[in-house]
Amino acid sequence: MSNAVRAAIIGATGYGGAEVIRLLQAHPFVQITSVISTSSAGTPLADHFPHLQEIVVDILDELNVELIAGKADVVFLATPAGVSAELSPKLLAAGLKVIDISGDLRLKSREDYEKWYKRTAAPEAALEQAVYGLAEVFGDEVKGSELIANPGCYPTATLLGLIPAVKAGWIDPSTIIIDAKSGVSGAGRGVGLGTHYAEVNENFSAYKVNKHQHIPEIEQALSRVAGHPVVTTFTTHLVPMTRGIMSTMYATVIGEHSTEAFTELYRQFYEGRKFVRVRNSGKMPATKEVSGSNYCDIGFAVDERTGRVTIVSVIDNVVKGAAGQAIQNLNLMMGWDETTGLLFAPVYP
Repeated sequence: MSNAVRAAIIGATGYGGAEVIRLLQAHPFVQITSVISTSSAGTPLADHFPHLQEIVVDILDELNVELIAGKADVVFLATPAGVSAELSPKLLAAGLKVIDISGDLRLKSREDYEKWYKRTAAPEAALEQAVYGLAEVFGDEVKGSELIANPGCYPTATLLGLIPAVKAGWIDPSTIIIDAKSGVSGAGRGVGLGTHYAEVNENFSAYKVNKHQHIPEIEQALSRVAGHPVVTTFTTHLVPMTRGIMSTMYATVIGEHSTEAFTELYRQFYEGRKFVRVRNSGKMPATKEVSGSNYCDIGFAVDERTGRVTIVSVIDNVVKGAAGQAIQNLNLMMGWDETTGLLFAPVYP
């Protein structure tokens, strides 16, 4: 691959970074030239992820911007919150394209970031330059850009499920309630009591109620589409499964629109966008039906009795909610077909 785009992955020992590595193996135009870990530099990647043995650069590199710039054209940042805010400007200054999978560049307001993330925000210039990479909605802005803020997992499922109806004026944004559920991999690879097997197994719990850091991200995108401020109720739950997100959303319907009408509206909105699959009227998706893939499946049910619509949206949180969408954004950045290297079926059962 002499003409391949050279890619570096920073944060290679986390789930998101490992998934970027796995998926890029199928990409015809990309060569992984560096995998980086600040905590495990000098050790074999296979010591951390045996499933990646002998398929990528073996030894983890240290974090050195000058060395990365000599090896790569684009960098995927799969780092904890707070790291990208400091690192992205340095990588850009070194001439690299950056796709940030962390949450550091998603919020345009520094004040909002510091309120919700409890960390120092990225410089204003980086926030202004960053393009919010919800590919099916803002993909035209991604093309040719140098810095992408990859959406969060919950916002990806939620926004893809809500934006067409909000943009069409078919639902009242002030009535939106979002009931979201995630598998345990969404919490990352770090060990903690909240993700301990004995705590999660045969259990179902709500967490960060009214405090989740994805709330302002969802509201920012909905406000942009609606043309006025949108405030939502958003509740997250931890489900005893490894992968998957289901966002179940409720809103009051404006006008008279049937389930069939919603189905047709969404099919028209996402026409040509192969990674959003709209179910037939009355059919609801399940998380296993998108597992291991870059698909988002959406279903609807209008309740004429209450005048509300229920929208169900499912994704794989590690793929469409992180690594897969990051590669989709790389494709758009580089002018390639957005599906390149990503057209594989979900893993089932």
